[in-house]
Amino acid sequence: MSATTAIADDEAWSAVLARDRAFDGRFVTGVLSTGIYCRPSCAARHPRRANVRFFADGAGARAAGLRPCLRCSPDDVARDERAVLAAIAAIRSAGQPLALADLAAQAGYSPTHFQRVFARHTGLSPAAYARALRAERAAEALSGEDSVTQAIYEAGFSGPSRFYAANEGRLGMAPSAWVNGGAGVTIRWAVVDTSLGAMLVAATDKGVCRLSFAEGPEALARRFPRAELVEGGEDFAALLAQVVAAVEAPGSAAHIPLDVRGTAFQEAVWRELQRIPPGETRSYAQIAAAVGKPGAVRAAGSANGANNVAVLIPCHRVVRSDGSLGGYAYGLAIKQALLDKEGGRDVGG
Repeated sequence: MSATTAIADDEAWSAVLARDRAFDGRFVTGVLSTGIYCRPSCAARHPRRANVRFFADGAGARAAGLRPCLRCSPDDVARDERAVLAAIAAIRSAGQPLALADLAAQAGYSPTHFQRVFARHTGLSPAAYARALRAERAAEALSGEDSVTQAIYEAGFSGPSRFYAANEGRLGMAPSAWVNGGAGVTIRWAVVDTSLGAMLVAATDKGVCRLSFAEGPEALARRFPRAELVEGGEDFAALLAQVVAAVEAPGSAAHIPLDVRGTAFQEAVWRELQRIPPGETRSYAQIAAAVGKPGAVRAAGSANGANNVAVLIPCHRVVRSDGSLGGYAYGLAIKQALLDKEGGRDVGG
C-alpha cells in the first residue's frame, strides 16, 4: 500500500496498464525518469514499472518535484468534475431541456469535449441524463398523484405523448401501473428447481421483471398487488428455459429481455454490473468509480441491493475491496455458488 494513496500499488498499476478512465482523479502516476505525472488513463507510452511512483493527487506529485503531463493534463480532472457537477445542477433546476452548447459554454469547453467529460463522469450524455432525470421524477410523481397527466406535467414533460415516446420500451409497464401497483399489467411467473434451489421467475410482455431465490407468488403479489399474476404456460416456457440456462451456465444472459426500472444512478450501476465478464469480480468502490461517482461507494452498494433480477443483472459479481463476499439478498452460499460456477468449479446439483 502506497503511503500517498489509499489505492494499493498493484491495483493502481493495473489501472495504468488498462488506461482505465474510471481511476482518473483517484490518483496520479509519477514517472521519476521523466519528471512528469499523468492521469491513469494517459495515452502516452507506458513507463517501466521501476520508474513509477503513485501519488494521491497532483499536489503530492508536485511536492516531489514532478510536473504535470502536457498530453493528459492530470490537474484538469478536478476542473472536469466541477464542470459536470455544475451541469447536473443546471439540468436539475431547469424546467426544460438544456442545449449541449449552452452547458459546454458554461463549463468553458467545446460541446464535443464536454459531452465526453460528462459521459465519463456519469455514464450518460447530458441529454440522456436529463431524460433519465425526467423519467425518475415522473415515476416518483406517479406514485403519489391521482392524475397520471398531472404527474407527467409535474415531471417536466410537455405532454403525455412526449412522456410515452421517451419511455417506450424502458418503463415496461403503462404509467398508470406506478399508481396502481401494476394494474392493467399481466405478469407470468413460475417457480422452478435449480442447482441453487427453488427460483422464482416473473416477466411482463416486455421482459423479466423478477428473478429471485426462495420466493413464491406471494412475494410477487406484494410487489405488484394490482397486477394480473398468471402462472406461466407454453408461451412462457421458452423464456423460462432461457433464464434457467443462464443461471446454470452464468454468462449466457445477454440476449434475455429485461423489464426493470430504477433511478438514473441505479440503472448506471446495473449497466456496469452487466459489463463484468463471467468469472471476474469488482469491488463496490470500482463500480462507483466506473459510473463516474468514486465517492458514492455506499450508494453503489444500495443500487446493487435494489436489483430485482438476480444473475441476469449479476450483482453477485460485486465483492468487498478486501476480496470477501460482502452481502447478498439470497445468502452467501448462493453467491459463492454462482461465483464458483463462473469460475468453472463444480458446485453440485
